[in-house]
Amino acid sequence: MEKFKSMEKPTLVSGTDGVGTKLKLAFLQDKHDTVGIDCVAMCVNDIACAGGEPLFFLVYIACGRNEPEKIADIVKGVAEGCKMAGAALIGGETAEHPGLMPEDEYDLAGFAVGVVDRKDLITGEKIKPGDVLIGIASSGLHSNGFSLVRRVFPMTEEKLHTYIDHLGMNLGDALLTPTKIYVKALEAVKKKGVTIKGCSHITGGGFYENIPRMLPDGVRAKVKKDSYPIPPIFDLLKTSGNIAEEMMYNTFNMGIGMMLTVDAADEKKTIEAIESAGEKAYRVGEIVGGDKGIELC
Repeated sequence: MEKFKSMEKPTLVSGTDGVGTKLKLAFLQDKHDTVGIDCVAMCVNDIACAGGEPLFFLVYIACGRNEPEKIADIVKGVAEGCKMAGAALIGGETAEHPGLMPEDEYDLAGFAVGVVDRKDLITGEKIKPGDVLIGIASSGLHSNGFSLVRRVFPMTEEKLHTYIDHLGMNLGDALLTPTKIYVKALEAVKKKGVTIKGCSHITGGGFYENIPRMLPDGVRAKVKKDSYPIPPIFDLLKTSGNIAEEMMYNTFNMGIGMMLTVDAADEKKTIEAIESAGEKAYRVGEIVGGDKGIELC
């Protein structure tokens, strides 16, 4: 209630999403305590993109057979994600679907509600040429592009348990690294007094589909590919699958999980605020005039 009391016009925002085919990796490795974090992240990051602070979260688990230990692991991850986001886990549903789903599989989806003062909604309408793009680093693949990942790498126990030097871990662990939750980082930027003009959560569709969503007509996002370090998992995917660069940027987050647009004068404050919240941030480009879209250089 404290959040509402300080607002002139409290406005509710909501988000719902799932984890997608990343769950196949959890099944194959019998590891279920991270996908709950992914589920929360996919919902609350969208709320944060609109300027909102998450209030509460609900989870839905559909399974072929209810295995209490497995469900407990999933919910443990959901609870951890809610803690990271500052959201209350108020309930959900576990549905058993024998005959509809394989006994050892499940699907996972979530729903979150947040609040923002109407004047603080992030709409993108005031973005103009000369503004800068600030990218917040991802933890890896997050929760998108796994249908392609499963075509590139053999989904076998041997392959997933293979240690890869330049990843610094087993392939399976790298692929299951949970999605970053950016709520605290964006709150830190606002507390610094910076106006976030636009915000894009880089999910399915990568740079090409997500960044233009925050842009008004008449401006383009110009992104410099060498302006930040790209995590090694993306290079491994590109070379192992012989994937064209455009397809990589049109499928994966390529190391940037959230993209912000701020006034050029706020660049330093924005990066400092994000890093004070424990995340890495980079100036990755700028806004220029032209047809709405994105160009990589």
